[in-house]
Amino acid sequence: MPRERLSVVVTRRLPEQVEARLSELFDTKLRGSDEPMSRSELVEAAKGADVLVPTVTDEIDATLIAQAGDRLKLIANYGAGVDHIDVATARQRGVLVSNTPGVLTDDTADMTMALILAVTRRIPEGLAIMQRGDWQGWAPTALLGGRVGGRRLGILGMGRIGQAVARRAAAFGMQVHYHNRKQLRSETEEELGARYWESLDQMVARMDILSINCPSTPSTFHLMNARRLKLMKPDAVIVNTSRGEVIDESALVRMLRNREIAGAGLDVYEHGTDINPELRNLDNVVLLPHMGSATVEGRIEMGEKVIINIKTFEDGHRPPDQVIPSML
Repeated sequence: MPRERLSVVVTRRLPEQVEARLSELFDTKLRGSDEPMSRSELVEAAKGADVLVPTVTDEIDATLIAQAGDRLKLIANYGAGVDHIDVATARQRGVLVSNTPGVLTDDTADMTMALILAVTRRIPEGLAIMQRGDWQGWAPTALLGGRVGGRRLGILGMGRIGQAVARRAAAFGMQVHYHNRKQLRSETEEELGARYWESLDQMVARMDILSINCPSTPSTFHLMNARRLKLMKPDAVIVNTSRGEVIDESALVRMLRNREIAGAGLDVYEHGTDINPELRNLDNVVLLPHMGSATVEGRIEMGEKVIINIKTFEDGHRPPDQVIPSML
């Protein structure tokens, strides 16, 4: 007798190839709309699934996990970050959690470099002039930005993405510095041409550009707080493609408005879509709608990892990308 297929509920629209493969392999309930599920919809989804496939927009907290009942056995997150999931509570209730690490490394690193160039070379300002039809021709002093070659780039968080940023920055002729929980091996530092700073304060005070590439954890919340932001040079730039909560957004706005920091490139925000309205009115800020990972290739690869995690679990084995609370 054939084994009953796992019930899989997907909370958001995914690439067609991924949805088709999920439907082939499992008893899959897809999301008809690309809108995030409401809280009540999310609870019902968790109650009716062996496997829940959420995204970063879904808050999977202790209360929701408790309401899910005994059927839910795996939360196969579509994404690498799991700060929206109470992994510890899930584990206590016998629910495994998996994610999709590694597939978005190059995409996010590319976007980091794009933001660095956009801010330092004032690309959005030039684009706006062209779109308004206001360009009157070339001028020697128009839209003068800064050269990135030779600048000191400080990378906060030297994991996969941080290292990918370092390689790209080196190709642009930048000097690479970094702060991390642990110093990299000497051979890796040599390969990247990167200098380690044990003191984040000392590194921040000396950098021309600061790139945030660390995960969101209790220890990184407001790691770039008002005091630390004030250590930055007035002509320095900060770029964030990681998690918005790492930066005290209100303090950043004040400093950008007062020109205490030269500019910022942001793809993530402290309160999600509830962005400080003052950010939109500043001409020294480049804002993107969390699109650092938005490539067709990356999103398909994320889906493939989700499928592998679910299939491995169905076959009675530990998902290859299982998240353990001690890892966070």
